[in-house]
Amino acid sequence: MCRHIADAIASANFANTFNESHKTIFIFGNLLAESTGERCRGMKLLIAGGAGYLGTTLIPKLFERGYSVDVVDLFWFGNNLPPETNILNKDIFALTVADLTGYDQVVFLAGLSNDPMAEYSPSMNFIFNAAAPAFLAYIAKKAGVRRYIYASSCSVYGYTENELYDETRQVASSYPYGISKLQGEQAVMNLKDDSFSVISLRKGTVSGYSPRMRLDLVVNTMFKCAIRDGEIIVNNPSIWRPIISIEDAASAYIRAIEANEMVSGIFNVTSGNYTVGEVADQVKTQIEEQMGIRLRLRIKHLQDVRNYKVSFEKARNVLSFHPRQDIGSIVHHLIENMDRFSDWDNPLYYNILTFQSLEGKFSVPTLAQRKSA
Repeated sequence: MCRHIADAIASANFANTFNESHKTIFIFGNLLAESTGERCRGMKLLIAGGAGYLGTTLIPKLFERGYSVDVVDLFWFGNNLPPETNILNKDIFALTVADLTGYDQVVFLAGLSNDPMAEYSPSMNFIFNAAAPAFLAYIAKKAGVRRYIYASSCSVYGYTENELYDETRQVASSYPYGISKLQGEQAVMNLKDDSFSVISLRKGTVSGYSPRMRLDLVVNTMFKCAIRDGEIIVNNPSIWRPIISIEDAASAYIRAIEANEMVSGIFNVTSGNYTVGEVADQVKTQIEEQMGIRLRLRIKHLQDVRNYKVSFEKARNVLSFHPRQDIGSIVHHLIENMDRFSDWDNPLYYNILTFQSLEGKFSVPTLAQRKSA
């Protein structure tokens, strides 16, 4: 019933009154309000890796939109989720088709999230970033899930020479993290068909405040060094990076979740493209203006294996993704919440430190021996 109404609203802009069994539903354009009776059931979502940096920002927004949200996570970095979040106490490789039956969509935010983790343990990197999303998408499709959303990365582009890359351009990553994200993406995209939508979001480097805070991301790291040391170090000012604020990243996932059911594909999402030198200049300027302190810049010229800038026109045109943030707003958000993460050396803020502390607890043989029904 609710699904048919939503389809009608999406196909036309109208004002009408609908009567059924003494229940009146008023429809005005895209606004649906029920005067009495049972509310439409929100979609049921499973977020893999939902307790991480992005998930703890995204999930409260999903609750605000009326969705039912469950999370499956290993909780390496603690649990900062809203109390109403339902937790599946399994890891991804232990999930079964029965576990996923009844979900409308599955969002994959899990895996190792940066180059240091991938290079520290390449084997675990390929298991968590390539095998895990492929396995989860496979059993999700068998369970009748309608859409699978994969957290990819612009790292798949590798090193490019001052060209704006869209999703049709060849990818050429040569390092473990970028390769594994591409493998995961290719695997899940192979499963898409008319009854199973697959969306892959190639995100720029996410930055900004989250309840599950990270200080190992470019803007966040510069902010930390500026406040703690009075200095921002730039290893290579000419390298290009697409940066996406965590608020814009959450918005991208909402747009993907709410896209037309026939939409599938790969989408670049970013708030903007910047050289690392420009990022440092803007972080410095924002802190000096908003906090009244003077900062130093220390510029190096070290070689980097990543250099890329991307177009997000496809996401704008197909998903209606419109970023609203920039470096200035990211820094402003960090300043507003600084009291919540100013214990700068907390290992929970650095993914590689936490990962190293867990060494031996999640071995490759253990994962390989697990069976799913």
